[in-house]
Amino acid sequence: MAQFTDCRRAGLLLHPTSLPGPAWQGQLGAPAHAFIDFLASAGATVWQTLPLCPVDSTGSPYQSSSVFAGEPALIDLEGLAAQGLLAVETVRAALETGCDAPQHRRLLAQAAAALPQAPVALQAEFARFCQEEAGWLEPYALFHALHDRLAAPWWAWPVGLRDREPAALAQAADELTGELHTQRFEQFAFDAQWRQLKQAANARDVLLFGDMPMFVAHDSADVWANRELFHLDGEGHMTRVAGVPPDYFSADGQLWNMPHYNWPAMASDGYAWWTRRLARQRQWFDLIRIDHFRGFAAAWAVAPGQSTAREGRWEPGPGAAMFHTLAERLGPLPLVAEDLGLITPDVDALRDSLDLPGMRVLQFAFDGDAGNVHLPHNHVRNAIVYTGTHDNPTALGWWAGLDAAARAQVRDYLGPGDEVMPWLLIRPTLASVAGCAVLPLQDVLGLGEQARLNTPGTADGNWSWRYPQGALDPSLAERLRHLFALYGRLPDSTAPAAAAD
Repeated sequence: MAQFTDCRRAGLLLHPTSLPGPAWQGQLGAPAHAFIDFLASAGATVWQTLPLCPVDSTGSPYQSSSVFAGEPALIDLEGLAAQGLLAVETVRAALETGCDAPQHRRLLAQAAAALPQAPVALQAEFARFCQEEAGWLEPYALFHALHDRLAAPWWAWPVGLRDREPAALAQAADELTGELHTQRFEQFAFDAQWRQLKQAANARDVLLFGDMPMFVAHDSADVWANRELFHLDGEGHMTRVAGVPPDYFSADGQLWNMPHYNWPAMASDGYAWWTRRLARQRQWFDLIRIDHFRGFAAAWAVAPGQSTAREGRWEPGPGAAMFHTLAERLGPLPLVAEDLGLITPDVDALRDSLDLPGMRVLQFAFDGDAGNVHLPHNHVRNAIVYTGTHDNPTALGWWAGLDAAARAQVRDYLGPGDEVMPWLLIRPTLASVAGCAVLPLQDVLGLGEQARLNTPGTADGNWSWRYPQGALDPSLAERLRHLFALYGRLPDSTAPAAAAD
């Protein structure tokens, strides 16, 4: 992936749920396309998002019921109306009243029911999608239909369904025909709208940069349909729980309620599941961040029943062998390593052996250690640099939380001047030798802690921030374009970066 950071780029970090619009959350309609126009006018060539997969009950896309599926709540109803699957008046009335999640789901079911009366070409596209994606789509559709009916995690289902006995699955599929069609249609609609968005972005020279969580949720179609690939007991319960030990974000560490992979089982079939997973992500994204990359060197395992992640052990991952196998099957891997947190030399060695860009975050830089890798003078070309990530406070929120001594240290390092936050942090981010600089939109808009997207280790109050309509005015694009040009990050000024690594 060094070729991605050989030229200097700049981009913005924004999850589609944070787009404005009349529905209860952002979706893949006109505001998403307008955001691409804003990126292009500002000279940005990267749009980074969070995972697009279905979210959990807290709204987190990192605890998904499927790592192959898309989140149906992102589907734009006006796009379905344009295809004749919903009445324009019905959609307009729903959006005028805010279109909450239950109403959105009902309208998606109506659109699915209308598909048999749609043009033949659209029906053929749907049939082709269902055939090509059947390997993950069919287990996903049945999982969700059963989940809605039984209102329980899969390991608490009747044994025949829990253990995927063919007769039990066939009977359930016969009883849930309508629900299965709706689930398939939602994935078809999401996929079509996202691919249309990707096509529009690429036409404006904007790369879509996605996020792929390392682990998968226990209560997911992925684990239910592939139990042999995870450390589970005979009844489907986890025997090892994934998480991280105490770190910057949490004094007790984090328990993720996710099972550990059975790496020997995965290796035995040539990492076929990972091959399918990465191939699916490459349909959606030009670049893919691997969240918790360190887990491929070694991952923190906690015994079931623990209340914190303080007590655990490191268990080895597959190392470079898996990535070499994936590259043999899929070609060059457009991956970025999320290498934040407790990073040991073996993790650095794995990332470097694969020539993957890592991450540098300026909010982590100012601890008084001149050797801190996040300080700009320690950056390398093959990296992505941020003011902060979706897990950090906004730059203004971070600044407000520093005491006077810490603020003085930051200003002393960055040099004298009258620049104010968040631009005080944005400028050195863009000036970094790192090949790509990504700015959270909240920082570009100068927003405080009320605009924070996620606080790790908490379940409430996350994933709900949206930027206000009209916030992306031309003067803001001009300001960004000026800075991107100043620091050599415009598309027409992306000369090869100086070697600094």
